[in-house]
Amino acid sequence: MSGHVIVRMWEVRAEPRGFADLLAWVCDTALPQIEHHPAHISSEVFSSTDHRVVVVSKWRGAPLPMPEPPTRLVARSPHTWEFTQVDR
Repeated sequence: MSGHVIVRMWEVRAEPRGFADLLAWVCDTALPQIEHHPAHISSEVFSSTDHRVVVVSKWRGAPLPMPEPPTRLVARSPHTWEFTQVDR
């Protein structure tokens, strides 16, 4: 379904000392690797006080996977969820 929009939520928890570096890696390294893809519509990055980074991206069809973050920066591996919009 080429017109179908998928929203992917990608979340990772940083090591407390690595939070700033992980956030910089997401913004400066990971996102530029996926945002050039023709199916990519948009991405937003969020952070929390408990050292989590969340990327919400929209895609026309199947999303590209986020690159794997540097293991020294993460407290646990990333989790990913995919959503589609509900007509109401």
